[in-house]
Amino acid sequence: MDNSRIRKRNYLVKQILLVIFDLIFSNLAYAIALWVRFDFSMEKISGAYLGSWLRITPIYFVVVFVVFYLCRLYHSIWAAAGVNEVAKIVFASTVCAVCYVIIAAVMGLSIPRSVFFIGYILQTGFVGFVRFIPRILRMLQSRRITRAERDRSQNVMIIGAGSAGQLIIREYKNSNELDERVACVIDDDPVKAGRFVEGVPIVGDRTAIMEAVVKYDIKKIVVAIPTATKEQRKDILAICQNTGCELRILPGLYQFVTGEIKLEALRKVEIADLLGRDVIKVDIDSIMGYVKNRVVMVTGGGGSIGSELCRQIASHQPKQLIIFDIYENNAYDIQQELRRKYPGMNLVTLIGSVRDAVRLNEIFNDYHPEIVYHAAAHKHVPLMEDSPNEAIKNNVQGTLNTAKAAIAAGTKRFVLISTDKAVNPTNIMGASKRMCEMVIQSLNGTSPTEFVAVRFGNVLGSNGSVIPLFKKQIAEGGPVTVTHPDIIRYFMTIEEAVSLVLQAGAYAKGGEIFVLDMGSPVKIDDLARNLIRLSGYTPDVNMKIVYSGLRPGEKLYEELLMSEEGMKETKNSRIFIGKPIDFDEKAFLASLPELFEAAHKNTPDIFDRVASIVTTYHRKA
Repeated sequence: MDNSRIRKRNYLVKQILLVIFDLIFSNLAYAIALWVRFDFSMEKISGAYLGSWLRITPIYFVVVFVVFYLCRLYHSIWAAAGVNEVAKIVFASTVCAVCYVIIAAVMGLSIPRSVFFIGYILQTGFVGFVRFIPRILRMLQSRRITRAERDRSQNVMIIGAGSAGQLIIREYKNSNELDERVACVIDDDPVKAGRFVEGVPIVGDRTAIMEAVVKYDIKKIVVAIPTATKEQRKDILAICQNTGCELRILPGLYQFVTGEIKLEALRKVEIADLLGRDVIKVDIDSIMGYVKNRVVMVTGGGGSIGSELCRQIASHQPKQLIIFDIYENNAYDIQQELRRKYPGMNLVTLIGSVRDAVRLNEIFNDYHPEIVYHAAAHKHVPLMEDSPNEAIKNNVQGTLNTAKAAIAAGTKRFVLISTDKAVNPTNIMGASKRMCEMVIQSLNGTSPTEFVAVRFGNVLGSNGSVIPLFKKQIAEGGPVTVTHPDIIRYFMTIEEAVSLVLQAGAYAKGGEIFVLDMGSPVKIDDLARNLIRLSGYTPDVNMKIVYSGLRPGEKLYEELLMSEEGMKETKNSRIFIGKPIDFDEKAFLASLPELFEAAHKNTPDIFDRVASIVTTYHRKA
């Protein structure tokens, strides 16, 4: 017999025993009530009263079973019973008591009136007691835990004494597998201070966190405030990081509303939780309507941004998705992932370089993509400073090649992935991306294809970004290298970046540069220190931070818009459109062949050539 059948059989046996108990003790309650009524003496109970009890008992068997069944007392999981289950027991017992009185009156039975009330109280107590025996036994067992056992267990602090916090405390108490116990609770509501929740003391507000960690020897902190704003959560986590405790956080309001408050649902605090702003919301309907049943191509589709683009596009039912990338391993990984998730999707994976105009034209002529997301690019600032000609070949010429192929194939919309480093660039990578923007601005309007650019800052967790680098350095024992203690950057998650790109594709009319309002910039030094604390270390104590100095072409801060561009709102309050800077588009396009020729010759004066074209580029050695 398999386990499922055994569990079903055991469950059925328990339910039958519960029904039998209810029937016997509900009737026995009124017999005991007679005994109590007559001073606990059987001799004082007249035969008429006993006869009345015996006559009504068979009828009351049926009444109890029907009422309890209709009140769903045999449908609850009593190991996790709460206030609702208690209310059901009281209501069902009340209905039964009323029926008992009515039956006795109709049958003309002689029963003292006090017996009805005493019997009702006893029946309610019996029915409730048998259902709460498991919880009572667990409570008694937990109270028998020795002092030594308590010392061996890890003490947990819960932040948030609301409904979510209460449910998590209950989960800890009901768990027989964890060697952890909730020792104290923190809540900012001053009215709650000094009170108890589920038997655990509320010791103060967030200012008491550090003191409580020491006093109660806390090893783990669980943040259970699903309704907190990103800013509030950031402030609380900033304090918690300095405790050296392991941190866990309830993912969000959804888990609370759906009742998924389980210890397994608690996740580790991620660096994205410390950005101090809400996640960017996207109009999914407009995106789905735009991508659905279209042939979509993603260049650089194996990269961090490109692969996430492919994932979200694939979930919106494109007619065909074309992944184009020069790196076969990356392309293979995303291809296999999408084939597993969407086996019926028309997926094409092609290897090639955006530098190869012949290859691009061949692909565009064969597949005629209606929408192109151009994510193929060299993006690492220091590497491009050492190989500047490669930035021009791949980024600028690659963009021009792809854009021309799109025009020739009748592509409806072309979305360029750009960067905040294109604003007043101080490095060749940023300057090359500004030239990419200038390419699409120059081509927009000369053909039916609508060209737009999407500009955003650093992407958390993307290949080559600071977070994976810091994690690797921490895993290796340090030191963690930060270029400058005052360097700041704008950050977003990969999902946010891709959402912006997709929504830009839906909003685009041609010629726009879309920009995301990413809130306040973050100091890289703070980011490194926060990540060190989240990893269980103390900055500058058991994990050193070394300042290596600004790299060639690197700024202390990045801008999202040039001052001349201004800002225009869109339907999404976090997405803006920058007004393009005017420049001589014909002269710009005419200068590119000579620039490309120089890049292919690996000329050493490429920086000066780029500066003569991009007037906002000021190289920083």
